[in-house]
Amino acid sequence: MESGVYIVGTPIGNLDDISPRALAALRGADVIFAEDTRHTLKLMARFGIRGPLVSCHKFNEASRVRMAMERLRAGARLALVTSAGMPGVSDPGPRIVDACRKLGVRVTVLPGPSAVTAAAALCGFAGRGYHFEGFLPRKPGRRRRRLAELSEERCPVIFFESPFRIAALLGEMSEAFGDRRAFVGRELTKLNEECLWGTPGELRAELESRTGLQGRRKLKGECVIAVEGADTAQDTDED
Repeated sequence: MESGVYIVGTPIGNLDDISPRALAALRGADVIFAEDTRHTLKLMARFGIRGPLVSCHKFNEASRVRMAMERLRAGARLALVTSAGMPGVSDPGPRIVDACRKLGVRVTVLPGPSAVTAAAALCGFAGRGYHFEGFLPRKPGRRRRRLAELSEERCPVIFFESPFRIAALLGEMSEAFGDRRAFVGRELTKLNEECLWGTPGELRAELESRTGLQGRRKLKGECVIAVEGADTAQDTDED
């Protein structure tokens, strides 16, 4: 491996989804910058990988840029990983990558599993492209305004959401998107993977029937949501 940064995609659930190339990069790295070192240690233990780990998450990424540049100037091979999926896709990583580009440091990406493309494939209505939104704003007013804007998107929109907030979000989506088709993927690629289809309102009712209106029984696992776009919905009506 040459000196530089290796952006390594890691499994979103099933550890066996990691690629041989990703494993080689982690084994050959002089240092691994990880979003959650405890999570990455489990991955490394599973495949017998040893090496120094440095935390790099949303709260300290800015300060980690200087450390990364110092290591790279000394000729280090730096692997960048997050807890699941691709660094930089609703996860830490962009600041280090941007700093490397500005300084002419070599950056290589090793593609891996992604909840975004998994949802696009599973939902059944994103075959002609999609808009990836990621996590919506936490403040209700900003979130509703953004959903209203996204309701005009011509292609399907894909979101990330916590299992603790997904029922409430689906209620807001029902107001913004109406009775368009929607998809929820939970625990994708894991043993308890679940895929649900319906309108946002129907999906909210299904999830609330399990947790209760007060959410006493918590859902588990990160969620990805896809909602069909304005053009997709129109095409379906015409068909």
